[in-house]
Amino acid sequence: MKPTNFAIHLTAFLSEYLPAQKNASSNTIASYRDTFKLLLRYCQIQKSISIEKLTMDMLTHKLIADFLEWLEDSRKSSISTRNQRLAAIHSFFRYAQYEEPSGILHFQKVIAIPVKKTQRTVVPHLTPGAMQFLLSLPDKTTTKGRRDLTLLSTLYDSGCRVQELADLKIRDVILDNPAVLILTGKGDKVRRVPLMKNTLALLKNYILESSLDKPWKSDYPLFTNKQHTKLTKEGISYIIKQYVTLARKNSTLVPETATPHMFRHSKAMHLLQAGVNLIYIRDFLGHEDIKTTEIYAKCDTELKRQAIENAYPDLVDSNLPDWSKDTALLDWLSNLK
Repeated sequence: MKPTNFAIHLTAFLSEYLPAQKNASSNTIASYRDTFKLLLRYCQIQKSISIEKLTMDMLTHKLIADFLEWLEDSRKSSISTRNQRLAAIHSFFRYAQYEEPSGILHFQKVIAIPVKKTQRTVVPHLTPGAMQFLLSLPDKTTTKGRRDLTLLSTLYDSGCRVQELADLKIRDVILDNPAVLILTGKGDKVRRVPLMKNTLALLKNYILESSLDKPWKSDYPLFTNKQHTKLTKEGISYIIKQYVTLARKNSTLVPETATPHMFRHSKAMHLLQAGVNLIYIRDFLGHEDIKTTEIYAKCDTELKRQAIENAYPDLVDSNLPDWSKDTALLDWLSNLK
């Protein structure tokens, strides 16, 4: 059977365009792949369209809109997830319009499907006191406890993404002056972040204790599990969950759920509250656009507003007189020319 134009375009998009031309990370490619797995399942089960016969013409803006609605209604996906799926589809159709200009009108109708507006939530983060309490929980008298303390401290102090932490190798930790951590972020972009003295001391002790200071071990993963294999994102999340559960037994400082990304948010908020310039925070976090970093400034402003509102009484009376009952004013407005 001759492959359809959809099959040809999708294969090239996932295996050539994203990795080679866009330099997309493996996580981004996997996310896009999952979007099209769901779309194919929807076409096959909900629309009774054979995957082998699916063409670009069949993927109308109406079908894509119905697919997005199915994600929300049947799969109970959040609006954020729905928008992520749509972003993948938009990217694919932008690619297709260059490969197949004859279908550009049809493709642009799909590209024109708007994202759904979501209510912007306050960036979830821990207060400095909550973070300090959480980092005090690992048992420093055990090897596992010291490993966990080093891992959590590195995650917070570097402001790295959880995948960046999981991908760290011994050679990425520069202990000499100036001490830095070399992180590989989205799109394989590399950045260097400074290591603070306390985290540096923890990393030095951890590397020596784990006998990872040998030159031939430079490509070994920095953090490993019991099987001495690289810790996964799920493994790191599990470690954090254990200490959050322990923290909740003794204090309400730490929220019920604390994700690895909350450590990154917390570092950004603490830097901002310490007066660090937003441009430096952008570079520290590895954001491409300053607008992404500005969410922390907006969040900090909102928190300050709430604190001021709670601390001070209402001195300004918001009850305005009902002007519609002012006969003289109404007469004046009526005669106004």
